[in-house]
Amino acid sequence: MTPQRQDDNTVEKKIAILLTDGFEEVEMTEPRKALEAEGFQTHLISPKNGEVRGWDETEWGNTFPTDLPLAGADPAQYDALLLPGGVMNPDTLRQDQQAVRFIQHFFETRKPVAAICHAPILLIEADVVRGKELTSFPSIQTDLRNAGANWVDREVVTDGNLITSRNPHDIPAFNQAFINVLKEGKRVGSTVA
Repeated sequence: MTPQRQDDNTVEKKIAILLTDGFEEVEMTEPRKALEAEGFQTHLISPKNGEVRGWDETEWGNTFPTDLPLAGADPAQYDALLLPGGVMNPDTLRQDQQAVRFIQHFFETRKPVAAICHAPILLIEADVVRGKELTSFPSIQTDLRNAGANWVDREVVTDGNLITSRNPHDIPAFNQAFINVLKEGKRVGSTVA
């Protein structure tokens, strides 16, 4: 999509959104809308070709066309990564080694990664949570702690270039923290509440 607003901080910045069927719909649509309002380009990337279907709390939601199949996506072409949650979405993606390698690239190159709700389970599979302070949906806190993360119960946590939140209610704070990191590396301490 064409950026709506461009300035020195956002020109040509592209954000990859990695997802598959069963992502929590609002955890993709609201951050995407906020990012595009700031002038960032977003691309939906999925192991599935064509389209993905969201999950709307307790039932299937809308379908969305993907911009690029994961097999044809080069993570080096992106400035940051957004990982929406949902239960099915990250559980499927964590079993896909190409998706795991895609995520690892952003940590290896120290690019921003924003993960919400159940999405941090993907970070365990990518082996990138050890020593990181983060949050998530409460049901995966033990998994994150066992993988070496310092799990905390806050609406949003920023640890370097990693931004995490617990659930859809945290989306406004999650969006702002992600945008802050994307713009000039601006951060508000190590955590944002």
